[in-house]
Amino acid sequence: MCGITGWISYERDLSVEAATLDAMTETMSCRGPDDRGTWTQGPAALGHRRLAIIDLPGGRQPMTVDTPDGTVALVYSGEAYNFTELRRELTARGHRFTTESDTEVVLRGYLAWGDRIAERLNGMYAFAIWDGRDQRLVMIRDRMGIKPFCYRRTPDGVLFGSEPKAILAHPLVTARVTLDGLRELFTMIKTPGHAVWDGIAEVEPGTVVTVDRAGLHRRVYWQLETRPHTDDRATTLTTVRSLLDDIVRRQLVADVPRCTLLSGGLDSSAMTAIAARQLAAHDEKVRSFAVDFTGQTDHFVADEYRATPDTPFVHDLARTAHTDHQDIVLDAEALADPDIRARVARARDLPSGFGDMDSSLYLLFRAIRDQSTVALSGESADEVFGGYRQFFDEEARRGETFPWLVGWGSVPGRSGEVLRPGLVDALDLEGYIADGYRTATAAVRRLDGESDFEYRMRVICHLHLTRFVRILLDRKDRMSMAVGLEVRVPYCDHRLVEYVYNAPWALKSFDGREKSLLREATADLLPTSVYDRVKSPYPSTQDPQYAVALQKQAKELLARPTHPVFGLVDHDLLREAADRTAPVHTQLARHGLERALDLAVWLDLYHPDLQLA
Repeated sequence: MCGITGWISYERDLSVEAATLDAMTETMSCRGPDDRGTWTQGPAALGHRRLAIIDLPGGRQPMTVDTPDGTVALVYSGEAYNFTELRRELTARGHRFTTESDTEVVLRGYLAWGDRIAERLNGMYAFAIWDGRDQRLVMIRDRMGIKPFCYRRTPDGVLFGSEPKAILAHPLVTARVTLDGLRELFTMIKTPGHAVWDGIAEVEPGTVVTVDRAGLHRRVYWQLETRPHTDDRATTLTTVRSLLDDIVRRQLVADVPRCTLLSGGLDSSAMTAIAARQLAAHDEKVRSFAVDFTGQTDHFVADEYRATPDTPFVHDLARTAHTDHQDIVLDAEALADPDIRARVARARDLPSGFGDMDSSLYLLFRAIRDQSTVALSGESADEVFGGYRQFFDEEARRGETFPWLVGWGSVPGRSGEVLRPGLVDALDLEGYIADGYRTATAAVRRLDGESDFEYRMRVICHLHLTRFVRILLDRKDRMSMAVGLEVRVPYCDHRLVEYVYNAPWALKSFDGREKSLLREATADLLPTSVYDRVKSPYPSTQDPQYAVALQKQAKELLARPTHPVFGLVDHDLLREAADRTAPVHTQLARHGLERALDLAVWLDLYHPDLQLA
């Protein structure tokens, strides 16, 4: 894992721009606490911050190879899980390696295959290669968008970075957000390529972006494609299990301590159990960590989203799989801490919108980082196997919008929202969502002979795998890398995603439940309690003291009526939320308070030029 940044300027000699490159590179220090490096040559400047995972002494970057026609230089973030096989293939072709790192495999793979190296990689990655032989920059992002990657075109080249903050550190860039950026910020539809900040775009997942003197060029090397699924249930289950075994085995490879994130749900439990069995064969125990909140298990109250607390199921799996387990217990004071809110906003470059679910994830990762450097997560299994309740909700199935928005009501009128009514009208979020939905569904190809119902479920699966999962992957990456923790996501392996996506819904839900294929494929590893457990989302605190702290902070903000946040937030609506005497401990009821406080700290950190006309 790491943080990368760079600047290509065809009209400058960037060897004299060391201060600017250093400033851009240092914004990535949290992503790479172990080492830093910069490299310049003519119009190219590359910066790197390193989190050392594989070949600790040999993987320094930027990494270069001198050829008779020019230098080829790489800055790389991520992991290539098949680097051992690629190394053998490249060695057979005559390449000689000087390190044991996957970084050198990627660099020499580019020398052998050009940007077609992208098709050969299995992993999570975002990397940039300056090819001095033809004076071009090649930027490549992994298939599912696990690792972030953004760029900004300039009159004579491009700026790029793992996160927008690296680009925003450049003196030529103004931190500006327009109405279109706010539309993306206040909806959960993850428009491909959209980065909220004006002028900044994302390298889209599965895409190669090349910059040369002629301009910018894109090539899509992978996308989710519709194919017939001919395997029967037994074969499908065997294939899913075989893939999971191989994926986890590959993703356990590291030269630093690793662990798993365990929620007590099916996804993380299956992954943890597979890891535990594989490590047990080498006389090792897997370490597992779970998040909990003070008093949550003893005083849990079921609601429409969460029927059960996580902890009992976590402990059942930990006992069954014989993990070395630890609960990370958080209290309301830590969750509501304004300093933590600011750290979250800084990590994400945006006001999060996830409230205590972001702060708790940050605090969980920070605690884990004291003991481990790599963690495996169950993220994306719900999108791959069909785990969310909207997959089974008839309104969501029939709705002409993104399924995860059904049940929240129309976004502008969502309960507890505190945005200024005039701003809401100007944003026209409903129209923005509708346009995005039409674009997203147009990309889904229907199989010949596919029934209307199966096609509709294919569309819902496609939307989750190309839109919703990217929201959660970005959140996971930002919160983990903010504390220098590498989080790997086995369920995002493109082989598994492709295979399960094309299994018909009747097979994905053959027993009438969510994630039938995953449950049955790993049934031999799971305690009965976990096998039978109904899907429960990421936990949120029920401690009323958290809401009390939010109300107190909101009242303090209201006492500063000239704060720029009131260009976005309605003063009266926020006061109403802050004065509310009815219980506000539920996630939905707290939404407006968290929204206002997140926006305020974001504006304090970035002072963006908001263009609202």
